[in-house]
Amino acid sequence: MSNDDTARGTTEIPRSWNVALARYRQPDNRRGALEILVSTLPFVALWAVAALLVTNGYWWAGPVLAVPAAGLLVRMFMLQHDCGHGSLFSRRALNDWVGRAIGVLTFTPYDYWRRTHAVHHATAGNLDQRGIGDVDTLTVAEYRARSRTGRLRYWLYRHPLVMFGLGPAWLFICQYRLPVGLMRGGWEPWISTLATNACIAGMAALLIWLVGLGPFLLVQGPIILIAATAGVWLFYIQHQFEETHWSEGREWNHQNAALHGSSHYDLPPILQWFTGNIGIHHVHHLSSKVPFYRLPEVLRDFPALQETNRIGFRESLGCVKLVLWDEEARRLISFREERRVAETGAGSLQAS
Repeated sequence: MSNDDTARGTTEIPRSWNVALARYRQPDNRRGALEILVSTLPFVALWAVAALLVTNGYWWAGPVLAVPAAGLLVRMFMLQHDCGHGSLFSRRALNDWVGRAIGVLTFTPYDYWRRTHAVHHATAGNLDQRGIGDVDTLTVAEYRARSRTGRLRYWLYRHPLVMFGLGPAWLFICQYRLPVGLMRGGWEPWISTLATNACIAGMAALLIWLVGLGPFLLVQGPIILIAATAGVWLFYIQHQFEETHWSEGREWNHQNAALHGSSHYDLPPILQWFTGNIGIHHVHHLSSKVPFYRLPEVLRDFPALQETNRIGFRESLGCVKLVLWDEEARRLISFREERRVAETGAGSLQAS
């Protein structure tokens, strides 16, 4: 592919996306520092204003200002995410220490999360390696093989009130306080979680001393709950769409899984900013070293990627019902569709 082709865009599909995207991977340290500033300073200012108003009797300020503050917290999580991939700054140590500092604000132990997220990138779409860093997804056959109690547990887990209500709060407030999934993974996950917990406790104690327990809860509570829910929703929609890609280990390869198993969540520009362009998730999985602010450049230079797995916001709402992988039809289906297939005696929707 020539430089002229790159300048005007190309519809050609590269044989190796890893090679094609190599030139987008170099981070700009000044841009990384700027992104930190424009995310953290407004967040701190909003938090302070909300606390001041709440302490003066304007209790409504906590929930109201929590919405933009939560948006900024989501953005900070995306900066932490880029640190974990070594793509926000050019030096690994700088990425790691900035990521750890942001992790105190996002309630996410950086080193522990980075390891589980690396597993997610290495196994996304692999039916034989599910369970760490992903949304639990059963195949139709696995679901049918479960007992009635087992099916009920899975149904509850995938219910929207649990997945996007109780689940996010449990994940960020409770589960991340221990290195769940890596309890025997060495000292690093434990140090990461315990050190983050200590810093969170110290920060909370200082803020409670400054503004009081009630105002602290009225400000911080809504922010962390809204941000957690938004974060889980974004992660969910990145891989849980009808035509996503799953395959068994012997058939799995990274490029196919990344390109066909990750969505392009086409959000309005303001939401793209708050979410750090993470909706361009298929490109991110093709090359996780590309800084988030360069992902739109990839779409511009490779128009073929613009419509690949593209999902709009309204369309994404329908993905909530897709909960089981039909191995014969090779797509996600709902519980209702599974029951219809079971009643007709067909092996899958493809055969019905």
